[in-house]
Amino acid sequence: DFDRKLYIIRRVFEQSNDNTYVASLSSRTVVYKGMFLVGQLRRFYLDLQNKAYESAIALVHSRFSTNTTPSWERAHPNRFILHNGEINTIRGNVDRMLAREETMESSVMEDDMDKILPVVNAAGSDSAMLDNTLEFLVMNGMDLPLAVMVTIPEPWRNSKTITRAKRDFYHYYSTMMEPWDGPAAILFSDGDTVGAVLDRNGLRPSRYYITDDNTLILSSEVGVLDIPAEHIVKKSRLEPGKMLLVDTAKKRIISDEECKRYYATRKPYGEWLDQNLVRLSDLKMPNCRIERYDSKTRDRLYKAFGYTYEDVRNAIIPMAKNGAEATAAMGTDIPLAMLSDKHQPLFNYFKQLFAQVTNPPIDAIREEVVTDTCVYVGSDGNLLNETAANCGVLELPNPIITSAELVKIKAINRPGFKVETVSLLYYTNTPLERALDHLFVECDRAYKKGANILILSDRGVDENHVAIPSLLAVSAIEQHLIRTKKRTALSVILESAEPRDVHHFATLLGYGARAVNPYLAEECITELIDKKLLDKDYHTAIRDYNSAILHGIVKIASKMGISTIQSYQSSQIFEAIGISKEVIDKYFTNTVSRVGGIGLEEINEGVEYRHSHAFDPLGLGVDTTLDSIGEHKLRSGNEKEDHMYSPETVIALREATQFGSYERFKEYTAMVDNERRPHTLRGLLEFNTAGVTPVPLDEVEPASEIVKRFKTGAMSYGSISQEAHECMAIAMNRLGGKSNSGEGGERPERLGTERGSAIKQVASGRFGVTSEYLVSAKEIQIKMAQGAKPGEGGHLPGKKVYPWIAKTRYSTPGVSLISPPPHHDIYSIEDLAQLIFDLKNANRDARISVKLVSEAGVGTIAAGVAKAGAQVVLISGYDGGTGAAPQSSIHNAGLPWELGLSEAHQTLIQNGLRSRVILETDGKLMSGRDVAIAAILGAEEFGFATAPLITMGCIMMRVCNLDTCPCGIATQNPELRKRFCGKPEYVINFMMYIAEELREIMAKLGVRTVEELVGRTDLIKVREKTVTKRAAMADLSQILYSDNSAPQEDKHFKSDNVFNFELEKTVDEAVIIPAFKTALKTGKPKAIDIEVSSTNRTLGTIFGSEITKKYKNTLPDDTYTINCKGGGGQSFGAFIPKGLTIRLTGDSNDYFGKGLSGGKLIVAPPENAKYRAEEN
Repeated sequence: DFDRKLYIIRRVFEQSNDNTYVASLSSRTVVYKGMFLVGQLRRFYLDLQNKAYESAIALVHSRFSTNTTPSWERAHPNRFILHNGEINTIRGNVDRMLAREETMESSVMEDDMDKILPVVNAAGSDSAMLDNTLEFLVMNGMDLPLAVMVTIPEPWRNSKTITRAKRDFYHYYSTMMEPWDGPAAILFSDGDTVGAVLDRNGLRPSRYYITDDNTLILSSEVGVLDIPAEHIVKKSRLEPGKMLLVDTAKKRIISDEECKRYYATRKPYGEWLDQNLVRLSDLKMPNCRIERYDSKTRDRLYKAFGYTYEDVRNAIIPMAKNGAEATAAMGTDIPLAMLSDKHQPLFNYFKQLFAQVTNPPIDAIREEVVTDTCVYVGSDGNLLNETAANCGVLELPNPIITSAELVKIKAINRPGFKVETVSLLYYTNTPLERALDHLFVECDRAYKKGANILILSDRGVDENHVAIPSLLAVSAIEQHLIRTKKRTALSVILESAEPRDVHHFATLLGYGARAVNPYLAEECITELIDKKLLDKDYHTAIRDYNSAILHGIVKIASKMGISTIQSYQSSQIFEAIGISKEVIDKYFTNTVSRVGGIGLEEINEGVEYRHSHAFDPLGLGVDTTLDSIGEHKLRSGNEKEDHMYSPETVIALREATQFGSYERFKEYTAMVDNERRPHTLRGLLEFNTAGVTPVPLDEVEPASEIVKRFKTGAMSYGSISQEAHECMAIAMNRLGGKSNSGEGGERPERLGTERGSAIKQVASGRFGVTSEYLVSAKEIQIKMAQGAKPGEGGHLPGKKVYPWIAKTRYSTPGVSLISPPPHHDIYSIEDLAQLIFDLKNANRDARISVKLVSEAGVGTIAAGVAKAGAQVVLISGYDGGTGAAPQSSIHNAGLPWELGLSEAHQTLIQNGLRSRVILETDGKLMSGRDVAIAAILGAEEFGFATAPLITMGCIMMRVCNLDTCPCGIATQNPELRKRFCGKPEYVINFMMYIAEELREIMAKLGVRTVEELVGRTDLIKVREKTVTKRAAMADLSQILYSDNSAPQEDKHFKSDNVFNFELEKTVDEAVIIPAFKTALKTGKPKAIDIEVSSTNRTLGTIFGSEITKKYKNTLPDDTYTINCKGGGGQSFGAFIPKGLTIRLTGDSNDYFGKGLSGGKLIVAPPENAKYRAEEN
């Protein structure tokens, strides 16, 4: 009770003092925190220097911030928890926690509830907001371990080993609380008990010792404290979703099984579920007809809701036929939705966000056991009071429901449920804002009638009525319910003709829909079957289409590291691009939006435009044939989407580079830079020459130097042919630039020759990554994400895995190679820092690069990457090419490089890190103008991928994934490869022409070197005369922002400031290499004995690289032996080659033997250990 009073006092104080933070106010615990290095903490707090100061519990957490700007109040620990990880679902969790305030009642604090609300301080970090929630639950009478179980449940639904009692417990609470999902190792304590829990995926390491004096030591790695082996009673680790608890008052450890059994059996959760939970399968089909449309009406609806030939041919048919989303190739080169004059759907203005580095994506294919697609519909229960009525909701196995299932829901006749249908229709020519206001009134009216399930329906569109765009309606209602404190009382189901592809459904769920019925997509499938365009049973086709949509949504959620649909709902994990601030603030509140644009008037124009193509207001008749607009593959005609790589630009570029004509090249760039047809954000910019004194062209840095900053994109051997791969490598090596191997490895005979790529990529699949491969690199690139499909791994279809490809990749011919979305040795920024260190050890002469993709927050991640030791940070744009990717990813994930590059450049300057790293960018760089703008926004190096392919003969057939490339480029077919006509000279001409055009621009801007151009945002401005109304509405102020307080010399890379890895202090350089100096020269066997500790990371790797340089993989086994005693650090023996054997007597840490390249590792416990090795 005393701590509750302190909690109330603190909350009252915090409500009236915005700029303060109370670190600690408890009778049980004391929090010491700040922006410190570990050694500084005890010097700041004098208590910690007092030897008389004792505690039974000590929790310590230190890391550098990468997803938030660091501050004192965000430092760890929080009041109840220490959190190593990220809560990826935080936006939705917080919104729903705040909304629950209307339904949460507690007998413990009922008189003081108004003093402690809001539950969550939304300005805090994700860790702090989870801590707020746990503290609130505990202060209202919930045990701390129970609160942790409720917020971070184990993956119970698909588990085959969980007990019935535990399953019922988690099931009961899942009806009220969605998981706080993301990679997390959490320590928690209330002063008497202390515990640890791991997320459902187990994506953070947690290992512990128990000693013979009853001390428990748990840490992210072993060896943080030196404990003699004879004193260790038990060694173990925390498993995914499991909990470890210590009761210090009773002096006992409580196992996961005991703890959860206690809480799971306190109440009859199973009986409550049986009596109150309603399953969709329990509902009877009413005796009524499902509404269907005749062919003429259906054709009109297709046009009114914007269906195209591509939607049917490339999205609906493949999903209904195969039960999976179709794969496409190459990137997108049509205008952003905000710049298109084709009135693209509102869905296209929202780009999917994704996890990279600090909170990795999860592998939805290999980790399906942790995914959960169930959702709940109805009124939320009272989280603070365990009663049977709380679980009186409707359970849907997934959020994509058929028309038949919706009819069952509409007819539900059960206590606690009342369904109301609200129409989304409004009269043509009515202002959209008025229609939305009317929608709010109708929803409030339904609520007053007692409804707790709201069906938003756009059925009934005719010549006089149009429908509010479904995404706008769903999000507007969600925000209205939050503002009016009805969010937990009402569940929204959408009945709409509009959604038809995966991205549409993902946005609808992300902005508040609990379930979606795509009735027109269903009818489209019926029509396809009737017209013999789809040879399949109707019910099976609908089921497979819905399954494809569902798996697509799970994959999109997994890109953000989210494994449950329930957590993904309302999470708003998108960035809007090209929508006005007024619309975002009112209807898409808290959505990230850095580029303003259209308002409700323009959205309404799109509605009216589509409607007029379905229902002619003049009665002259309409053509209801589906249009083929060429969204992905080009279609000719004025009514089609304009592609940057059109036949005209492709032919011009090929002729210019093959015939060596700079004049023809200028014709090509005039077309791609056409200011009358802007496709990109940079297309809205122009150079600012006011007050600039031009310089003579001969004073500008020569093209031969500029091209050394140029690179070709990462295209793997496998996705493209040997001829194409080697052609680019030869060209770039001759120029002094760099080609990139991609993630498929390289044939050993190419390594170290002119045919070898200077950049060796290390991706999540690690195909072909050996010591020999790494030693041959001038730059090693860690691919965290790819522009065309961020959050997903590389995909090489089985038909392209020919024997020679399989040999290079160390895989099996004919088997598809799908790289996991995350690196399985990178689940945090510390892990990335470790891999950077590993690769630097594997090749001390190579630069280490990290490839990121543009998204909101990439600047903070780039700062973390710079702190981790990378020398090059690449920011890729969403429109880069790909050999194979889901079409929804190509068009809807990631953001333009202009946004990410500008943010990364500015954030690095603000953190004093800009001079430490080289910034690079890529993604549809097509002209010298593009390169100039990239440099002005902060880039120092530049990548080109699609354009070099064009010079070598690519004609943009976009069949890279099918192994049918007619130009011999994106194929392994020996017959098609004979058609390859590319030459290194063509690629060289392109690079030189880009450099020459850049020189001309630099001369006009009065700039002599690229280095002088970097970060000079004063040299660009928004075009004064934009061609289209929509282009004129774009707000690019955040891109053009510049911190003028920093001097120019701090706005670009300086070689003197490069990160110092202090490799001379490693055991390899200080001990091992000197000891083997003579033996390494002669190749004679030798063995040494050394002592090691957990701080000796990546042991043996530098020595291994020296062996590889001299002998490659030819030494006999056990030529060199290192006998180690002690604790092995992370990445022990990484990448060691054949001939090197390392024996470790002691304990090892994560990434033991990473990338082993023929070497041998042996680990064994000390002889005096009391524990049995096989049990610990």
